[in-house]
Amino acid sequence: MAEESNSLEYTPTWVVAVVCFVIVLISFFAERGLHNLGKWLKKKKQDALFEALQKLEEELMLLGFISLLLTVTQGAISRFCIPPHLAAIMLPCKRKTESSSHEKYFHVINNRRRLLSASSNAAHCVHKGKVQLFSLEALHQLHIFIFVLAVVQVIFCASTMVLGGARIRQWKAWEDSIKPKPEPEGQTKIAEEHHHHLTKFLHKHTKGFWRKAAVISWLISFFKHFTGSITKSDYIALRQGFIKAHFPHMSQFNFHEYILRNLQMDFKQIVGISWYLWLFVVIFLLLNVEGWHTYFWLAFLPLILLLLVGAKLEHIIARMAHEANEQTDNKEVKPSDDHFWFGKPVIILHLIHFILFQNSFEIAFFFWIWCTYGFESCIMEKLGYIVPRLIMGLIVQVLCSYSTLPLYALVSQMGSKYTVRVFRGPTQSLITRWANMPSGIHETPAHTDQLIAETSQSAAQEMIVIEATSASVTEHSRNDANLF
Repeated sequence: MAEESNSLEYTPTWVVAVVCFVIVLISFFAERGLHNLGKWLKKKKQDALFEALQKLEEELMLLGFISLLLTVTQGAISRFCIPPHLAAIMLPCKRKTESSSHEKYFHVINNRRRLLSASSNAAHCVHKGKVQLFSLEALHQLHIFIFVLAVVQVIFCASTMVLGGARIRQWKAWEDSIKPKPEPEGQTKIAEEHHHHLTKFLHKHTKGFWRKAAVISWLISFFKHFTGSITKSDYIALRQGFIKAHFPHMSQFNFHEYILRNLQMDFKQIVGISWYLWLFVVIFLLLNVEGWHTYFWLAFLPLILLLLVGAKLEHIIARMAHEANEQTDNKEVKPSDDHFWFGKPVIILHLIHFILFQNSFEIAFFFWIWCTYGFESCIMEKLGYIVPRLIMGLIVQVLCSYSTLPLYALVSQMGSKYTVRVFRGPTQSLITRWANMPSGIHETPAHTDQLIAETSQSAAQEMIVIEATSASVTEHSRNDANLF
């Protein structure tokens, strides 16, 4: 009778209406907010960020579907029964009583359940001499975890883009300072400035014979990651190396804009939750056993990976400087995939993606435990474990967003190839469409004329690139499409 009085059949209609109205109102404001943000990004012609927003909406929809699936199937899941001894192994917390695992299991349910139907499902298993596989209370708490994970993921993604974008925009002054001037004196001055910064770049990274030792070079790269890793000389030297390798006749190429577009496109991948990240979540939930301190040791993983990635990116810059310095004449930075792990710059992006997600997952897990079980929960462990985790999480988020990700956006351009992102949004789609055509169609004049005719803004600069590097664009466009 008590259960009936609390069911929806016996709940006042005004209570049902008010609760539904509040939930729908909050959801509507959230949906309209994302919609208006998308319209603003389209208005500002931020196509890459708009696609990243769509990707984020897809991930939120997936999390919502998972939560809905749990809600729909919670009755069936709670009716699955297992032997009592299986419910007593690999527990996150020790049980407080010494009674049998069967009695302890139902003691927790009867004293802490939030959903009244749990008792009937538990009784179903009691008659069989077993216990529930997953209680309704645990399912309810899992819903809360999914919601907290979604909120933290959105906040961390936004902070990553803000910090990374702010850092790269600081380099715009360097780009403007070396723009070619129309008058002859201006051209000479720019050439002298290029030579000055290249000399400074080589001197900084190659001074001292001991720098050639691998151990010393890695140690210097490790510590340099913490102290203003990119200087004006680094930026100008790498910029000149990229332009001379790919666009030698385009000294006016806007390298800063190209880097910013790459950051925005990389952000689209970072906001997603790939299958291997979900696999990581499942493995963590499996290994979060009492006494193993998995939650504490896991906090070191993103920090270690972040330091490794940052040192690798700095080491790539140092290697390019040494190679340029060893040239007998016409010393210049030469991009090459050989500097990256397995010759693939994208591996570093995958590691950055894992670092940011793992860090956001750890913070989300902390707030979930705090809100659900309280600060004194055994999963939370001692205060001495909590404070270092939170400090490391903050350090990782700021350092990765403000330093490592912008550093990757710059150094990743020092590979043997460039991507279709050298073109602006409308032209990118045209080139990608053209590259995906059957190979025989590319050579026909009709399709070439159509491509040129459809290209609008900044056509003068971009068409030069198209004519000079059509075969290369085809290859890199396909690689870029496969990447995402």
